[in-house]
Amino acid sequence: MPTATTTSSARASQRRSADLEAAIAADPGAFRILTGDRPTGPLHIGHYFGTLANRVRLQDAGVELMVLIPDYQALTDRTATAQLRENVFGLVADYLATGIDPARATIFAHSQVEALNQLLLPFLSLVSVAEIGRNPTVKEEMAATGSGVMSGLMFAYPVHQAADILSCRANLVPVGKDQLPHLELSRVIARRFNERYSPETPFFAEPEALLSRAPLLLGLDGRKMGKSLGNSVPLRASADETARLVGKATTDSQRLVTYDPQRRPEVSNLVLIAALCRDQDPDDLAREIGEGGAVALKAVVTEALNERFAGIRARRAELAADPGYLREVLAEGNERARAIAGETLADVRRLMYMRY
Repeated sequence: MPTATTTSSARASQRRSADLEAAIAADPGAFRILTGDRPTGPLHIGHYFGTLANRVRLQDAGVELMVLIPDYQALTDRTATAQLRENVFGLVADYLATGIDPARATIFAHSQVEALNQLLLPFLSLVSVAEIGRNPTVKEEMAATGSGVMSGLMFAYPVHQAADILSCRANLVPVGKDQLPHLELSRVIARRFNERYSPETPFFAEPEALLSRAPLLLGLDGRKMGKSLGNSVPLRASADETARLVGKATTDSQRLVTYDPQRRPEVSNLVLIAALCRDQDPDDLAREIGEGGAVALKAVVTEALNERFAGIRARRAELAADPGYLREVLAEGNERARAIAGETLADVRRLMYMRY
């Protein structure tokens, strides 16, 4: 249950996000955003409405966009890498198909930017084991393992995330409310580096959170939507596959369709998906369906998804058929990211008196 402190902090973050949106509108070139997705499977409609559409909006507004594919972080809870290459290029195709423009955005992979990963070492010296252990992701992983056994890479995850952000000197990170604690450690590391090594002129800007305004979508089974849970509609899904997936979605026995997320979460989630696809108010959409029940609701959702994503699917199919172009986009993005992170690492070494 949220405490008064966390609620107050969330409200302050919302107010700050509103101020940041105004600042972006006034001077988009003053901002560099870092965002990204782990390459653990195909992106789905939850990613589109939760983050991808917002990335394209910010890119089109003139903000510098850097999109990280954290392939090393895919190893935090997986040991097999046979699918990693396919997943990485799958993400590149998803990004391009949804409107991220490689001429205006930098798409790059963790493992290909050596300077980024080298920054992990000095950053680890700026935080304690206890501080890392209090990070929500690390705590959740400790609870999930039962025995408390986890890899060192998993434990260092939040510090690695700070290296992602600070290596490219990003000053803005789009997040959901639940991700605010993750960003806070990056801010702590930036602040401590400045205090210790660059007290007169702060070197790192403390990255700020731009809270997502997108509603949270549940999976088709009522659980959290996940790439590996089989409860989502991938962006690359065909019209027939979409119909099959939506057809299996969890609903309830009431014929009257209403939008009531608290008392009818599964039905309301389907209503919301269709409403987002149609740019329509979910209450209005529910009233349109009325007494049609689950059958009518699923038909509306299927039609709305297939209409909304037809263009993206067609574009993605074209991109997937041209793997050489996908490799070129990633190679160019890696090169740009190397230049930025390399300059950051050189400055860090200078400030730490480690240039020999």
